[in-house]
Amino acid sequence: MNNKPYKVKVSISLDEDIISRIKELAELDDRSFSQYINLVLKEHLIKKDNAARI
Repeated sequence: MNNKPYKVKVSISLDEDIISRIKELAELDDRSFSQYINLVLKEHLIKKDNAARI
């Protein structure tokens, strides 16, 4: 049984400097660009959820 979340393709526009920095950080973390963006967004949402509970 596959417990991985279903992935959906999306198209977004990002500033060039953001793309460059995310690519650098993803490489340092041995992740793909997409995996790193997903990780950053998850962490951001967790922080927002925790802040809303305070």
